[in-house]
Amino acid sequence: MPLLLAPVGEENIIKKVGGSPDVKKHLENLGFVAGGRVTVISQIAGNLIVNVKESRVAISREMAGKIIV
Repeated sequence: MPLLLAPVGEENIIKKVGGSPDVKKHLENLGFVAGGRVTVISQIAGNLIVNVKESRVAISREMAGKIIV
């Protein structure tokens, strides 16, 4: 399922990161890599604040839809 649909507070394993090569590289630089752990902290107007690699990162609804957990 896309990260967009993950419940708040539940830790998930990233299975795949999609999108164009530029988008994939940007997400990988933020810590979104296959096999990594990600937890949704909060969801505001469709945008997400997530905990990844011991950092909090804000990502848009569009980006969250490209991360499969």
